[in-house]
Amino acid sequence: MEIKHCVLQDTNEIMSLYEAARNLQIQRKMVVWPFFEDTFIQKEIAEKRQWKIIVDRAIACNWAVTFEDREIWGEKDINDAIYIHRICTKPELRGNRYIDAIVNWAKQYALKMGKRFVRLDTLGNNTRLIEHYTSAGFDFKGMVQLTDTGNLPAHYQNERNCCLFEMDVPTAGIYL
Repeated sequence: MEIKHCVLQDTNEIMSLYEAARNLQIQRKMVVWPFFEDTFIQKEIAEKRQWKIIVDRAIACNWAVTFEDREIWGEKDINDAIYIHRICTKPELRGNRYIDAIVNWAKQYALKMGKRFVRLDTLGNNTRLIEHYTSAGFDFKGMVQLTDTGNLPAHYQNERNCCLFEMDVPTAGIYL
């Protein structure tokens, strides 16, 4: 298993992962991600903000990062965190706890970028994801009501309850 930046040639595979994630969200009656345009994903790839876990030369898991998230984190967003978004896993590889690899990578990446925290969010009162992320070491910071969603993707427009998760980045014991 290795973690790498996504490349433009990954766009179709990423779109397939997003489609599989949407299908799972529908099946589990969760907040459903919107359809993302290829150009949106390609822009993130060009900005080196799309990442992947490679297993047997295929994408097993994918996510995006941002370096600011004021609409979600409000005044806590003071340029001291990386934000993880849209983690999705190939359906036949779900259950392999890629979240643990993402957490290890994220701590190192945040440290390298001079950030103090790794943060992520999920919409709705998704107790399964709350348990999943806390089992990976994130602190559940509670649920907030989003108010300024105009610049966020479509799925943030209909569901305003947002669960926040944060992890401190240790400055000792991390080796790059």
